Amino acid sequence: MPLLELNNLKKYFATQKAVDDISLTIEKGQIFGLLGPNGAGKTTLIRMITGIFYPDEGEIIFDGKKFDPLNDIAHIGYMPEERGLYKKMKIGEQALYLAQLKGLNRYDATKKIREWFSRLDMESWWNKKVEDLSKGMQQKMQFVTTVLHEPKLIILDEPFSGLDPVNANLIKDEIYNLSKRGATIIFSTHRMEQVEEICDHIALVNKGKKILDGTVQQVKHQYKENLFRVTFARNLTPEHLAVDLFKVMSRKDQELILKLEYASNNDILQYFINQGLPIESFNEMLPSLNDIFIRLVEGTPVSRQFQEVNQ
Repeated sequence: MPLLELNNLKKYFATQKAVDDISLTIEKGQIFGLLGPNGAGKTTLIRMITGIFYPDEGEIIFDGKKFDPLNDIAHIGYMPEERGLYKKMKIGEQALYLAQLKGLNRYDATKKIREWFSRLDMESWWNKKVEDLSKGMQQKMQFVTTVLHEPKLIILDEPFSGLDPVNANLIKDEIYNLSKRGATIIFSTHRMEQVEEICDHIALVNKGKKILDGTVQQVKHQYKENLFRVTFARNLTPEHLAVDLFKVMSRKDQELILKLEYASNNDILQYFINQGLPIESFNEMLPSLNDIFIRLVEGTPVSRQFQEVNQ
């Protein structure tokens, strides 16, 4: 059973369609990437999932039943991109206060806070004020207060903002651990390399509409353009490339980037073998999520970086 189902959600502000008939299914334990350019409708979608906004049309199913914000919000942890911590309040007191708002008693809240502070190297922070922390330290604090009550659904909006590589890896490991323990995670970011590394499934929204939905590998294969990188043990001559089997998109020393239009992979390999050219590697070039994102949002080809190369 999915943890979250969005069925034909619509939300309008005056004449603007912020969310225009979007449906999504998010499975339990999944790390789901919610992507889109600024103004695409992601924030409005998240605010409906968290009960801040009500949809004008459509329904939200949470854990098998119609979403009830009054009761279900206790099972959701939301970490917004904008930091929402009290700057003058001490870290330990603030974490304790927020945990009790989520339904934990003081004893359990204190125990969980100290466990999380220990895991994320925050033990010495208890009596510090938020205003005394760096942006990265504040981000770690906000992450802890988001997941402290062990929510079923965790929504992370740009969770690595302000973090150095070491602390980014710490948070990344905790995201994986939360998923393995059964939490469902919606991950929203503009950093496509993070999405490729972390997410199981992605959806791309633009101008209020869903324009892409699938696993990372499904999406990359859907938008592949039959580009292959081939490297050889020796240099090629122009005569080796004077054939109709492929189109040369890039040539550098002993490396070729080819586009296959009619020939198969095996045809190309057999051709180079017949030419007596020793092949060191032959790999298909799948587009990055960043290239796919740009292509769908701006309408540019995925392989645009090769279009001007002389053949």
